[in-house]
Amino acid sequence: MAGLIQEFKNFAVKGNMIDMAVGIIIGTAFNNVVNTLVKKVVMPPLSLMTDDVNLAERKYVLKEATETNSEVAIGYGELLEVMVDFLVIAFTIFVVIKVINRYKRKAEDPKNKTVETPKDIELLSNIERLMEEQNSMLKNRQ
Repeated sequence: MAGLIQEFKNFAVKGNMIDMAVGIIIGTAFNNVVNTLVKKVVMPPLSLMTDDVNLAERKYVLKEATETNSEVAIGYGELLEVMVDFLVIAFTIFVVIKVINRYKRKAEDPKNKTVETPKDIELLSNIERLMEEQNSMLKNRQ
């Protein structure tokens, strides 16, 4: 039990739990933004293009409602809305990751002086330079 508590303490102290909580909160807020964007900005023009049909309410009725049973239908309009939500989220995440990777590559490039190079990359770069000097000295001896 003490090991489990220590492992949880290490997890929480290292910031993993805080990073995860921040990610979940931002993700939830972003989901609300995307839902509003799709329902209030993207779908109304699509409805206009389809003669004022609200796409979210579009469905294929398999069995009409009766006095004793409710309607059985496939709600493909709602599926379209969810797919548009997904595409907006996927594209946004793609763009964000692309920007992050660009900055990451700049930071890891030892020749790029505009961004401070991380110490581990700088050390590896120095080792590589020293090995090249050593190899050229060995070639000159022969």
